[in-house]
Amino acid sequence: MAKQSEAISMASSSPPPSSLSPPEIPMELHVNNREKLIKSLRQHLTESSRPLQGFVILQGGEEQTRYCTDHIELFRQESYFAYLFGVREPGFYGAIDIATGKSILFAPRLPADYAVWLGEIKPLSYFKERYMAGMVHYVDEIVGVLHDQYQGLDKPLLFLLHGLNTDSNNFSKSAEFEGIEKFETDLITLHPILTECRVLKSGLELDLIQFANDISSEAHVEVMRKTRVGMKEYQLESMFLHHTYMYGGCRHCSYTCICATGENSSVLHYGHAAAPNDRTLEDGDMALLDMGAEYHFYGSDITCSFPVNGKFTSDQCLIYNAVLEAHNAVICAMKPGVSWVDMHKLAEKIILESLKKGCILVGDVDDMMVERLGAVFMPHGLGHFLGIDTHDPGGYYKGLERPKEPGLRSLRTARELQEGMVITVEPGCYFIDALLVPAMENIHTSKFFNPEAIGRFNGFGGVRIESDVHVTSDGGKNMTKCPREIWEIEAVMAGAPWPLDKTSIYSENGGS
Repeated sequence: MAKQSEAISMASSSPPPSSLSPPEIPMELHVNNREKLIKSLRQHLTESSRPLQGFVILQGGEEQTRYCTDHIELFRQESYFAYLFGVREPGFYGAIDIATGKSILFAPRLPADYAVWLGEIKPLSYFKERYMAGMVHYVDEIVGVLHDQYQGLDKPLLFLLHGLNTDSNNFSKSAEFEGIEKFETDLITLHPILTECRVLKSGLELDLIQFANDISSEAHVEVMRKTRVGMKEYQLESMFLHHTYMYGGCRHCSYTCICATGENSSVLHYGHAAAPNDRTLEDGDMALLDMGAEYHFYGSDITCSFPVNGKFTSDQCLIYNAVLEAHNAVICAMKPGVSWVDMHKLAEKIILESLKKGCILVGDVDDMMVERLGAVFMPHGLGHFLGIDTHDPGGYYKGLERPKEPGLRSLRTARELQEGMVITVEPGCYFIDALLVPAMENIHTSKFFNPEAIGRFNGFGGVRIESDVHVTSDGGKNMTKCPREIWEIEAVMAGAPWPLDKTSIYSENGGS
């Protein structure tokens, strides 16, 4: 197996830049999302003996300028609004009549000079047709339009979006508009119901997530293939962004790219403004590239780890295979009803067992688990929901407690898996001094370390392998299509096309 990459390193021709093309965007997706919400909301109101009337109303996002300047940042729609209405333009409101299910969009009334600087002012009929809305009016008509729908009520009820995002600890913004005092408002009911709607993905949503995975997987392979010692980390980021935009039409990324090499790969959220993907790649480095494209709001979240020179050392193999075994074992064990906390512990245990086999750790692995040693090497959670947001909401519903132990408290969900969820599987193994040093000095955990072996990994960084997995009735379906086995990575980095033609590889190696 070790010579497979050598056997195909002289690939006869380079693959085309992309075999993909951006799919059509079905607005039925958002019609279905609205219907799903209204069905759930009506059920809740019926069970609560409340009347089936009033409006769901959400405020879309607003364009933002850079501080006090007139530079407008590229707009991206607020996620709950995007989920229900699919509107890409800023300044909109959207309402749904609970009694009829009819949707109403409210568009901003644009000034005449908009047409000079920013293009044609679209008629309301354009938005009605494009976004498959029941009615479209202007924002300054909200009060009159909604009152007209319920003429018998002095103050119709508005269900406003207000609730805590358990990943960010920020509250969603409820709609605000002139005249809102003429309505009764409910700030409690909508958020948990709408959030739960987002947890399970429809077939149309899965199609968009799959495309985001396909183009991102393809881009990761291109970056892997073109990585060279002496490059800058930001060049890897640039290649990824170029590929997903050029061939996938993905103008937005799901999150800020993490292009970490060497010791930077132990910084879990590397790539931010204070650590801007600017290190020079050195021979012997591992790269950890966490990058995912977004297509029509729906995203991907993929991490690949590989040696920048294209060849794994024995220590790199040890850590990489520990993480890969955990990654594969979790995906194989995933199915409806499985506890995500148990999956995290499974990944931890496999990594600790591998580190023990490699003589980096000593002692009983079960004792290590009791002392939460796994959190020293994998301080983050195993994965998170994925959809319109990279960290899609719904990880913790009311009554579900967040674990308190090290590592487990970083889990973005502690739920049992359900058919229709999309969740990332991203185990990692990192050598982080801020965690290792205290653990090696702690009376309860110091006995597990082989100090001499640990010393070899000073400056190593870390390895993370991340795939996006759809939970089906039969188990977990991996939506990510990147090289994962060491021999696959070495083959691709040596010039082999992807996916590999395994038949020809085996025949060239005498069937070995």
